[in-house]
Amino acid sequence: MDTTGGEIIDGYRLRGLLHPGQNSQVYEVVEITSNRHFAMKLLLPENAKNAEHRRFLFHEAEVGRQLSHPNIIRIVKVNRSATTPFIVMEFFPAGSLRSRLLQKNVEFIHEHLSNILKQAATGLAFMNASGWVHRDVKPDNLLVNAAGDLRLIDFALSCRIVSGLAKIFHKKQAMGTRSYMSPEQIRGLPLDGRADIYSFGITCYELATGRPPFRGLSAQDLLQKHFTEKPASPKMHNPNLTDDFCNIVLHMLQKKKEDRPKDFHEVLMALRSIRIFKDEVKKAAVDGDWSGR
Repeated sequence: MDTTGGEIIDGYRLRGLLHPGQNSQVYEVVEITSNRHFAMKLLLPENAKNAEHRRFLFHEAEVGRQLSHPNIIRIVKVNRSATTPFIVMEFFPAGSLRSRLLQKNVEFIHEHLSNILKQAATGLAFMNASGWVHRDVKPDNLLVNAAGDLRLIDFALSCRIVSGLAKIFHKKQAMGTRSYMSPEQIRGLPLDGRADIYSFGITCYELATGRPPFRGLSAQDLLQKHFTEKPASPKMHNPNLTDDFCNIVLHMLQKKKEDRPKDFHEVLMALRSIRIFKDEVKKAAVDGDWSGR
């Protein structure tokens, strides 16, 4: 697909590739009638007629259009074309927190981390209150611009919060990203917002230390550690972290969902009441990716 020659798709002119993916690609586009900029997520041509890929794309659009919040990416339009299916989203010129981690942009993360985490928790609180579990909370799905403003993205794996009799007929299905999946998510059990809290806890841990709490020699080994391994305190990898922050993170990482914060409002109140770092001077972590080893 031509990303530089101004190809036009259903009234949108492609300007450039924002994010390449295995099954889809995200482009910056301009709506010809209004000259407004948006982001367009297009299935790759070889996936355009694949029923599963189409289902995930349209599900992402369906969920996103129900969520109107300053910290959640806005879905503008969905096109179910047989040849070029796509969704159009708010254009938010920013990289993901994963890119910041890969760049080891410690200074930026140190400066904005408190605000970033509070924005993410606010968006997730709204999503859970709207009846949805994100099911894939991780740095890759948190966009942050240079000012520290955040948007939650990618609802392809999101599922409805199951309650009451529906739990009895729940179909077991384990979906997510291995490093961030809660024990109940791995088991394919009915989920509520506490599954997102666990994933958010791992994200907090990684952003503050440069490494996730669990690493495995294989995919199965990694999944098993979510059940059996007690995470080390984040301050073992970054001594500049306060005890209060470490305690909040470890609370979110409890194996049993009943032992975690009950919802993101509780997480948000806790984050608002503490400082993350002991001082304002960035100190290198003694282990993990921040150390540069």
